Amino acid sequence: MAFWNLIQEATSRMVRVTSGQKSLSTSTSTESPVNRPTKLLPIDELFLFLNYLATGCTQRELCHKFNIHRATVSRILVSWSNFLYTLLGSVSIWMAPGRVRANCPTDFSGTYKNTQVILDCTEMRCQTPSSLLLQSEVFSTYKLRSTFKALIGMSPHGALTFVSALFEGSISDKEIFRHSGITSLLTPEMDIMVDKGFLVDELVPGKVHRPAFLSKQAQMSELDVHRTQSIARLRVHVERLIRRVKENKLFDTVIPLSISGSIN
Repeated sequence: MAFWNLIQEATSRMVRVTSGQKSLSTSTSTESPVNRPTKLLPIDELFLFLNYLATGCTQRELCHKFNIHRATVSRILVSWSNFLYTLLGSVSIWMAPGRVRANCPTDFSGTYKNTQVILDCTEMRCQTPSSLLLQSEVFSTYKLRSTFKALIGMSPHGALTFVSALFEGSISDKEIFRHSGITSLLTPEMDIMVDKGFLVDELVPGKVHRPAFLSKQAQMSELDVHRTQSIARLRVHVERLIRRVKENKLFDTVIPLSISGSIN
């Protein structure tokens, strides 16, 4: 209810699916609309949308749960996706470096005291396109399947501070870093902490804290081993954050291409 109270006033300005789209979606549906209401209260629409995210159930299952036509479910999901994307996307979650350092845990003292953000990528399974070209674009060589990929960042004290748009699964960590918009937020006094795949030193004005590579050496030096272990210990928090995102079952199942236009 707290979230609803925050957004309730703004729902009156929600841009919904047009009547033309509404007619088209209703006419192409094979389900009979008899005895199915075509409208819910806004708070019930929000509950339907959150139910969809949390459980990952199909639109057909939702239409039976809420006793509405399947086309109505589809319109509600698209309308609320667009509305929340616009509303929540207008809220700046990036934090000033002074605020980050004021809340920085003692684990980050010393070498990592200027760490502004811990970054990592997450991939979400998606339906495989029929087009061979699109298949190659969304195919992840890391996951060996079709995926969407996003860059997520959190501050050292655990606050979510950056979420990129979704990209095709074939994109590299370096390219998603380049195109995500994170570079425009960074300044020389802001260090970042990343995994081995982020070879982004030339894109970052500050320092990059990254686990050491074995390279051609037979084994790492004692200093490199210590640094790699300390970074891995600190980076585990962003991995936990990503696991929390995937507790919403929609993001931990195969995302249908039919919602790819509003999945962001």
